[in-house]
Amino acid sequence: MIPWLDPDASPHFPETARALAEPAGLLAAGGRLSVEWLLVAYRQGIFPWFGENEPILWWSPAPRTVLYPDAFHTSRSLARLERQARYAITENRDFAAVIEACAGERAGQPGTWINSQMIDAFLDLHDAGFAHSIECRAGDRLVGGLYGVVLGRVFFGESMFSHEPNTSKLCLKHLADSGRFRLIDCQLSTAHLRSLGAIEIDRGEFEGALDRWT
Repeated sequence: MIPWLDPDASPHFPETARALAEPAGLLAAGGRLSVEWLLVAYRQGIFPWFGENEPILWWSPAPRTVLYPDAFHTSRSLARLERQARYAITENRDFAAVIEACAGERAGQPGTWINSQMIDAFLDLHDAGFAHSIECRAGDRLVGGLYGVVLGRVFFGESMFSHEPNTSKLCLKHLADSGRFRLIDCQLSTAHLRSLGAIEIDRGEFEGALDRWT
């Protein structure tokens, strides 16, 4: 069993060590998706993830997948694409368009976890100055991007999309090269993220990094 959080109370989460092993990282349910609740959650390495018409679910998986910016792997093809200067990289020019694109249908992936509640919550978080987007543009067209939460020197990555090959990778490279962050949280491991240099670290190391850099 996991605890149910009272949405009318102040945000308070159980210790992350209480997260379930199966489903991996599930910590609590309920609460709210307000800016206050989200900031308390992210500072503890907790994030929301749930489907449409489901209760809010909060997660703290271990091990945690992260990318240290200095370890970002630039493949030859990505370096070549960057040199071609076919695209312009912008920041926070159209956060709403990025999150809507991330929520769009993808081949082989029915549905999306970026539901209407999540979109509204992250738009509020963006308006409050904590959620940021990186955009890749071909002229006036948005062809790739990513968004996440910024606290101190940590970027908590949420989702990315590419409408043209490798455009989200250009956005992630821009983020890693910016010099503003000591850690990029990737949440869960995928082959795609590992190819870019992401690694898994244990919960203690991850939460220690949050203590230092958020």
